[in-house]
Amino acid sequence: MYKQLIKDLKGDSLKPYYEGIKVYTDSLSEYLAAKVVMIRQGAQKFLLATGSGALYDALIGYENNGFKLAFPTHENRLVLNKYFPYTAPVANTEHRTSVGLGDRLGLATPGHIRAVKDTDVFPIFAQQSVRELDMTHRKYEDVIDAASYAVFQEGYKKGFGADGDHLKTKEDILKELDLGATMITLDSSEKIDNTILDLSDEELLVKYEVLDPSIRSYYEDKYLDKDIAIEGLSLSINKKQLMRDVLTYYAAINFIREVYEEIIVSFKLPLDFEISIDETATPTNPISHYIIAQELKDRNILISTMAPRFIGEFQKGIDYIGDLEMFTQDIRAHVAIAEHYGYRISVHSGSDKFSIFPIVAKETHGKFHVKTAGTNWLEAIEVISEKEPALYREIHAHALERFSDATALYHVTTNLANIPSLHDVEDSKLPDYLKNNDARQLLHITYGYILRDQDEQGNFILRERFFDALDDHMEDYTKHLDEHISRHLSLLNLK
Repeated sequence: MYKQLIKDLKGDSLKPYYEGIKVYTDSLSEYLAAKVVMIRQGAQKFLLATGSGALYDALIGYENNGFKLAFPTHENRLVLNKYFPYTAPVANTEHRTSVGLGDRLGLATPGHIRAVKDTDVFPIFAQQSVRELDMTHRKYEDVIDAASYAVFQEGYKKGFGADGDHLKTKEDILKELDLGATMITLDSSEKIDNTILDLSDEELLVKYEVLDPSIRSYYEDKYLDKDIAIEGLSLSINKKQLMRDVLTYYAAINFIREVYEEIIVSFKLPLDFEISIDETATPTNPISHYIIAQELKDRNILISTMAPRFIGEFQKGIDYIGDLEMFTQDIRAHVAIAEHYGYRISVHSGSDKFSIFPIVAKETHGKFHVKTAGTNWLEAIEVISEKEPALYREIHAHALERFSDATALYHVTTNLANIPSLHDVEDSKLPDYLKNNDARQLLHITYGYILRDQDEQGNFILRERFFDALDDHMEDYTKHLDEHISRHLSLLNLK
């Protein structure tokens, strides 16, 4: 059944469809005497190769009548990476403004490519935290595989990154670097002492005086009662602030140094290194940011980006909650510090934060990193609400059952009372749930349970039907993503 397709491959034209086979024409690539293209029949995609030589021989597949049909496996992805380097993730060596486009399903990258292809954005198509991997039953190599195959499918050749997101241990960092990560986001939250902020002045002093005297003298000699002036910002560091910062962050600073010296600095390839200090109980004081930045500089630690916790609420899947003028003043201070030390500010939980995007673009002078992730999952849910209402109702009901479990993993202020009952909503109105902030958060944080929960017989309750439905409406999903991410980019002045 592929004979005509092979004939097309060898000729001057390539028919986009033949006997139910879709050919992704933008993927057609040549290496010496071999040609390879991505095709799809039903729900299954394949690499179809013809010709001869090293590329043809390296692909693992089934040969017949002068062509080879290969599944999109991890091993074949590595073959594509070798012979078509644009399919492999790379570091953002040009320090372009960048956006993390996490994909929990392994299906979103074609839509992301449509959104970014005519921009100068450096996209991080492969971005997944350990928690998300656990919740979706994926491995990090699966994430890079999906992104690489999508890049090949769409013929996208402008470069993309792979972020080992929110990694907390050296073991996880080494593992994901070995698998192909080109960016490491170091989450130091387990080394940050959030209890310090709740201490009274007396308790603070007692705890501080228990510290090793050499640690106290080191920080006091450098920072106590010092007036700091950098372009656009003046800071004054008193004893109380210094005590809080030392107790809160000194262990995290030491951990960052260990990771950098033991792993990052000796890594054989270019690498983007991000420091995350946003997983804290309260916003990051600019003085805290300054002390951390100065300590990194003095320890010869080079970073690409830093993610402080900003004023206001950055809850999952909904717009920013807070005073926009206060946010403006806050990010302005953090940008002044970042620019002084030569790195970019990173905005985490950036999905759907439309009201602050123009501020981010202006105050960072167009140089930043923004992370999105869960919004791509919500676009998939919206497609199902539009196209498969009966399945959506089951997903929604299951999310309600699992909501209390999910709140142990995510901080949200969802009020279930604000979500209309499914019984009161007609099928045509189901997509309106994705415009309701409380419903968005309900569906956002329960994704893991929707994808992995099983019945007593060990059968998935929703996972298989969810993917089957999304596969039936893949073009709708891709269009949704293009429009949704394009809105992000437009408000960030990137498109």
